[in-house]
Amino acid sequence: MPFKDILVALNSYPDPTPVSAVEDAVAVAAALGAHLAALSCETRVQVPGHFVSAPMVSGIIAGEAAKSRKSAQELLAAFDAAAEKAGVPRETILEKCLTLEIPDLLVEYARLRDLTILPASSDLWYAEAVIFGSGRPTLILPVSLKRRPFKVGTVAVAWDFSRAAARAVSDATPILEVANKVHIVTVINEKALDTRRSGEELAKNLSRHGIDVVLDKVDAKGGSIGEVIEAYTSSQGADLLVMGAYGHSKWREFVLGGATRSLLSKPPLPILLSH
Repeated sequence: MPFKDILVALNSYPDPTPVSAVEDAVAVAAALGAHLAALSCETRVQVPGHFVSAPMVSGIIAGEAAKSRKSAQELLAAFDAAAEKAGVPRETILEKCLTLEIPDLLVEYARLRDLTILPASSDLWYAEAVIFGSGRPTLILPVSLKRRPFKVGTVAVAWDFSRAAARAVSDATPILEVANKVHIVTVINEKALDTRRSGEELAKNLSRHGIDVVLDKVDAKGGSIGEVIEAYTSSQGADLLVMGAYGHSKWREFVLGGATRSLLSKPPLPILLSH
């Protein structure tokens, strides 16, 4: 199923999403021929009840809420202008919620879309919630994507025979079908790969979708998976990385694993993740 209904989450507080990221999200929707909905929240900071009645505290809360409201409105206006210019069908959504309610709100909206776009942030709290809670793929955009327009040219797929990687390949198939080049890369000598199957069998599966792939194996040589994949995508000039999202359960929540977290903290290129 192609991506026809996409959501982009625009953060209004404390650090607003850069307008360049808004334009990048519009470029993604244009490249995929999709409808794009932009969601932003007027955020209210939550503080313990016995502090709220203090005049100084209540004044600060009101001021921060006004700041968030202004940023959300400006981001949605910038989105509307960029989408109109690109001819992308669009929708704007302005919500009001407490800071701690945002992750659940994002998950609710993400479950109703084919794909959710999240501009990269040093705080991965929202990303973790959407990746592990939405049941849908998530696209993380780097801050510096504007070095070149988004396109579906060369796509790299990180493949380790895991369930998460298989889910990511399935979710990304609509993109793989229209990409100019698809590289399947497996990092070896970093961890034991639990399989007796070969990468050629994945290539055979994708060929039935009209997708021709290049199979590559890269020796970790003592480096981390994140470092190896970043170097590989750079050497291939990849426009997009597809990978499974790995995490471990902590206090009934999922936390991104080390390799996933290292790539998402400062993504070198757009990354499509599935869990």
